[in-house]
Amino acid sequence: MKPTVAIAGATGFIGRWFIEEYSDNYDIIALSRREMDSSLRQGVQWRKVDMYSVSSTIKALEGADYALYLVHSMQPSARLNQGSFEDTDLLLADNFARAAETVGVKQIIFVGGILPKDESDYSTHLRSRYEVEKTLGARAPELTALRAGIIVGPGGSSFQIVEKLVQRLPAMLCPEWTKSATQPIALKDVLTIIDFCLGNSRTYGEAIEIGGSEKTTYMDMLKKTAEILGKKRYIRSVPFFSLGLSKLWVALFSDSSTTFVSPLIESLRHTMTVDEHPLMKELNLDYLTFEESVHEVLKYREQLPKLPTGTATRKMKNTVRSVQRLPNGADMNAIEVSEEYLRWLPKSFKYLIKVEDNDQFVSFQLFGRPLLRLQYVRDRSDDKRQLFYIVGGMLAKRTDYGWLEFRSVLEGKYVVAAIHEFVPRLPWFVYINSQAILHLWVMKRFGRHLSRLG
Repeated sequence: MKPTVAIAGATGFIGRWFIEEYSDNYDIIALSRREMDSSLRQGVQWRKVDMYSVSSTIKALEGADYALYLVHSMQPSARLNQGSFEDTDLLLADNFARAAETVGVKQIIFVGGILPKDESDYSTHLRSRYEVEKTLGARAPELTALRAGIIVGPGGSSFQIVEKLVQRLPAMLCPEWTKSATQPIALKDVLTIIDFCLGNSRTYGEAIEIGGSEKTTYMDMLKKTAEILGKKRYIRSVPFFSLGLSKLWVALFSDSSTTFVSPLIESLRHTMTVDEHPLMKELNLDYLTFEESVHEVLKYREQLPKLPTGTATRKMKNTVRSVQRLPNGADMNAIEVSEEYLRWLPKSFKYLIKVEDNDQFVSFQLFGRPLLRLQYVRDRSDDKRQLFYIVGGMLAKRTDYGWLEFRSVLEGKYVVAAIHEFVPRLPWFVYINSQAILHLWVMKRFGRHLSRLG
């Protein structure tokens, strides 16, 4: 029997090409936020998943032997998303690791970023990638971390930025970071390495840096791309470009959002060359050069694997998600943090907020009227996660879905306080200018309170 591989991020360019190239070698469970037609390709089963939900992720991973984790900066489904990309990615990774452990996944392969030697110099983007790596490896499934720089392949967003800059700008005055050394790798070689690592016990617990056959710079990549495309371009480095200005011009001329470009640009100031792992020497790949990788992109860009027809789930219009990372200086577990919050809130808002708490329900009250009513979900809570369903109160419009949680992450260094799929009763404009702001302020105050406890 073929092993079964679940792919989180199956609609991304690595996931789509892995399915295209290796669906004969594996039974594939392709995970998507949409309901997808599974009848188009034999051996590929599309499953709908809400990765913010542990129970949904458990159901989606059932039957998987191995998992490929390709999720990064997942776009929020809620209309209002209060949370940074790094805190969101941390939460999603913890959900996935929990679910994979529950269903008995043997190995998770994660494709992250090459890390600088000095951990204090990590950009926000690379620090987030490392946190995801540590979170995925904190539970029972064995982790194989593949750390890559720029992956060049048809459909890849990094090379699309390079190409659009070359196509649109006859002259480029490039910031100093474009002289940083890097080691791009072809998508084709990445797929070969993933296939080599799947189920290979020698790769369990390993962090493997992967890169192509040549070291280059971002400026040389621009020049080489211009040459391949037959474009005469004036490309020079100048010292006066700030990081902020770099983000703006790259976003403007590549049709990319500053939200997407910003963390990427921050990482490019680092040297991204590879210390070759012994297992990669053993694999002895005949890596494609950067020039060959670009020709692969141009050759296959019109042959991108087609996604099956997907149907989006109809959701409530005004949904809210808030993901806040709080310091945990006192090294409390999730049970202790949730109990501390229920003690701290009425003390901090004397004569306004009262908390009624029993074994099953928690009620936050204002002048005797319930603002929010929560149900404690004991059978799905533990010392690292406390879960409460939102079941009533004047502030909640929808009481059949939505939840609050406190979660211990990164070996207890932080606590994540999160609200998911909350639908406010207040009119939207009033909510975002009152209750939403108040919630963030309260959580920041609680975070300061936790830090003082340490």
